[in-house]
Amino acid sequence: MNNKQSDARDTQFAYKVRHALDRNLDRLPESTTQRLAVARALAMSRKKQAAPFIQMQHSPRLSGVTGGTMSFPSNDSKLFAWLGRLGVVLPILLGIVLFVGIYQSQERNRIAELADIDSEILSDELPISAYLDHGFKAYLAKQDQ
Repeated sequence: MNNKQSDARDTQFAYKVRHALDRNLDRLPESTTQRLAVARALAMSRKKQAAPFIQMQHSPRLSGVTGGTMSFPSNDSKLFAWLGRLGVVLPILLGIVLFVGIYQSQERNRIAELADIDSEILSDELPISAYLDHGFKAYLAKQDQ
């Protein structure tokens, strides 16, 4: 039996007991009535306090370019607003820096490969047939092996 069914049965039993007591209240002895009053007072003192109702107040907000919200914060929350904006802008800047770094690295590798080919051509270490061959890069790859 799950918890909801158990709670429903307990509640149903409590209603039946209350109804029976209400019907027979005039016939109960005075000592039983007093004990029931004490038990009720004890139960009410142990009852959980209801949580206070909190109503959220909406403030006008503008959707910012950063994806966050730009509102008119109090002095306490200005720091958190800036941290929230940095949380969006910082990864974008990091991505741009990473992209530029990868591009420069690839460009350096390409320039180094072209410089190697140019130095081999200028130093005449290659036979003349290599200049006429359409598979020039294939020839260079064989020489590296």
